[in-house]
Amino acid sequence: MRKTSIITGSATGVGASTAIQLAEEGWNVVVNYSKSEREAEETSQVCRSKGAEVLLFKADVSVDDKCRDMVSAAIEKWGRLDALVNNAGTTRFCPLSNLEGVSEDDFLHLYRVNVLSAFQMSRAAAPHLKKTKGSIVNVSSISALNGSGSSIAYTSSKGALVTLTLSLAHALAPDVRVNCICPGFIQGRWTRNFLKENYDRVNANFAQASSLQVTATPEDIADAIAYYVTRAKINTGEIRTIDGGFSHNVAKLG
Repeated sequence: MRKTSIITGSATGVGASTAIQLAEEGWNVVVNYSKSEREAEETSQVCRSKGAEVLLFKADVSVDDKCRDMVSAAIEKWGRLDALVNNAGTTRFCPLSNLEGVSEDDFLHLYRVNVLSAFQMSRAAAPHLKKTKGSIVNVSSISALNGSGSSIAYTSSKGALVTLTLSLAHALAPDVRVNCICPGFIQGRWTRNFLKENYDRVNANFAQASSLQVTATPEDIADAIAYYVTRAKINTGEIRTIDGGFSHNVAKLG
C-alpha cells in the first residue's frame, strides 16, 4: 500500500517540489492551496504523471476546521496518513529598525499562517501519524536563527515555528518524528513576488555571502524535506539549516 502525505501550501515553490518528489518516490499526496488553483492543478497533474494518486484540497490552514477537514479527507480517501509537511507561509516586508511599521494585525496574520497553521495541522494529523509511525516536517527559515529577515513579525513567527517543532517532538514521541528545515534564500516565484524588482540583487547578494556561492532552488529544499520524511528514521527534534553555508560564513558576514 502506498504511503500518503499532506503538504500544505503545495501549489508552487517548495511545496510543489516536495509533492512531486514524494510522488516520484511512490507516495500519494494531498496538494493543498488557498488561492493558486491553476498552479495547484498543474502540480497535481505532474504528481499523477509520476504514478501518484492526488487529492487536491483548497483550504486556508490558518483556520482549524479547514485543517481538520483536510486530514479527514485524506483518511477517507486512503485510510492512512504517513507524513505531514507544514510548508504554508507568508511574510510582510518592513525594515527591522521600523518598529512602528509593524502592526498588531501584521503579527497576528503572520503567526496564524506561519505558526498556528502548523500546530493545527499537526494536532489534526497526530492520531493518524501515530498509527503509521509517521513524521512531520516544518518549514521555517534561517531568519528564525539569526533574527534577520523581511520583518520582525516574520522572523519571530519562524522562530516560534522552530520552538513548536521541539515541543511537538517531545509531545509526539516515540511514535511520530518531528523535524524542521530552515532554508536560506530560495529562488522562485514566492521570493520574486515579494521582492519584485529587487529579486535579482537580493539573490545575488545571498549567493555572494554564502560559502558555496549559491542560493537554493525549491528542489534543493524538497530534497531535504524528503530525507526527513522517508529516510531519517531515528531523527527527531532536529533543526536543519540549508543555505549554502551562508549562516556559517563568518568571514564574509563579519
